[in-house]
Amino acid sequence: MSSDIVYENQDDAGAENPFYRAVKTYVLRKGRMTAAQERDYNELSPVWCIPFENKKINFVDIFGNTNPVVVEIGFGMGTATAEIAGRNPDINYIGIEVHTPGVGRLLGEIRKRDLKNLFIIEHDALEVLECMIVDGSISGFHIFFPDPWQKKRHHKRRLVQRPHTDLIAKKLAPSGYLYFVTDWYEYAEFALSQLTDTPCLHNKYESFAESQSWRPETKFERRGLNEDRPITELYFLKDE
Repeated sequence: MSSDIVYENQDDAGAENPFYRAVKTYVLRKGRMTAAQERDYNELSPVWCIPFENKKINFVDIFGNTNPVVVEIGFGMGTATAEIAGRNPDINYIGIEVHTPGVGRLLGEIRKRDLKNLFIIEHDALEVLECMIVDGSISGFHIFFPDPWQKKRHHKRRLVQRPHTDLIAKKLAPSGYLYFVTDWYEYAEFALSQLTDTPCLHNKYESFAESQSWRPETKFERRGLNEDRPITELYFLKDE
């Protein structure tokens, strides 16, 4: 077992932590922040990070407008997130990530690009959806290169599976979309099955989706291609 992995404390269960789940879709890894990431995190997180709380977000209060809201779950280092937000100033974005170095990196991108339409929540994404997101309020979800949890005994940790996809569908507005990309083909097949079985969602394509030209290439995508792993995409819509 790698020494940089911190597993959830089993003692957190029960009344002391009402949001406790025995199985998480991630593990926290101790990642060292660069000096720039630490500076940006300390200076900018009070402005651009929304604290987790058991209270629904009013997006008009956060963004100051009624533009559609897109949520990215697990943005990594956030480069693609910032690029997408910069290209689409009339769409609001919420990025959810648990790894602090990535949060610091994206905060730096927000400052560098002078983005006004992107906020961050540094917390477990499923808890954020359950506690902070109003049903039917999200125009789209981006899930790019999530941990595939390759070993069969770890499949229970995968993000894109029921009942997690039921929760995501519940938060989507009618005609809203879920856009999933992976470089692990078996995970793509698994996710296709899970999303197909999720009530209120339907596939925009016959099976796997065409590559969406507006999505920037990511570090994980380049790594997968360099290792001869095909990029597979899914694009599901919520029923009207």
